Amino acid sequence: MKEVLLAIFASVRAGLRSRAALQLEVLALRHQLAVYQRCPTRPRTKVADRLLWAWLSKTWAGWRNALVFVQPSTVIAWQRRRFRDHWARLSRARPGRPRLAKAVQDLIRTMSTANPTWGSPRIVGELAKLGIPVAKATVEKYMVRPRQSPSPTWRAFLDNHVKDLVSVDFFVVPTVAFKVLFVFIVLAHARRRIVHFNVTEHPTAQWTAHQISEAFPCEAAPRYLIRDRDCVYGPPFQARLERMGIEEVPTAPRSPWQNPTPSG
Repeated sequence: MKEVLLAIFASVRAGLRSRAALQLEVLALRHQLAVYQRCPTRPRTKVADRLLWAWLSKTWAGWRNALVFVQPSTVIAWQRRRFRDHWARLSRARPGRPRLAKAVQDLIRTMSTANPTWGSPRIVGELAKLGIPVAKATVEKYMVRPRQSPSPTWRAFLDNHVKDLVSVDFFVVPTVAFKVLFVFIVLAHARRRIVHFNVTEHPTAQWTAHQISEAFPCEAAPRYLIRDRDCVYGPPFQARLERMGIEEVPTAPRSPWQNPTPSG
């Protein structure tokens, strides 16, 4: 009696549903029956089976009620795997930039080795004259970098001219009377020796220029003078250096660590 009532209830329920939902349920049940007929002991799914149920899970709201041979979470995992494989396939299909010919690679290496002062834009231009269009980034990838810079480095400049280098700078000293004194120093780099110093409450370009004259009387002026970009080294200071034959070497902007002020 119970089985008869369940069958009648299922028949009434099927009549109330839409024709499309009923057809999808029939498809799902027949497909599962075919899977069990193919593998009676343990159902084994194929790619077509997984694609069908991935489609049913997106199309039919009642697919979980008709599913018997696997868990609903398994179908969701199939759908995620299909999505991941789809985008992985698209990524692998992307051709990308064609590989540069071996002869052109060797030509770039030869040109960069024979002309160490040439940069990548120059090599790109020379290759264009030969009818070989190559991007700047590609040239930089294959060109040979010289181990040593063709021009002298900053370290070499210091080693060669350390005897002719002096630096100037200010540092402040607060007093017990709550005043601030500005101490001007001239430092020789050969032996890290303080050549001259003086103190003032109001430093100006004229006062600083006078200190250079006192630090290097007669013909004892150095060749290079390193300073920061403070406005106290204005036109009067620069004019005094030019008359004394001293070449200015300003430090890099916003680089206080390059100043020669002694710590402590």
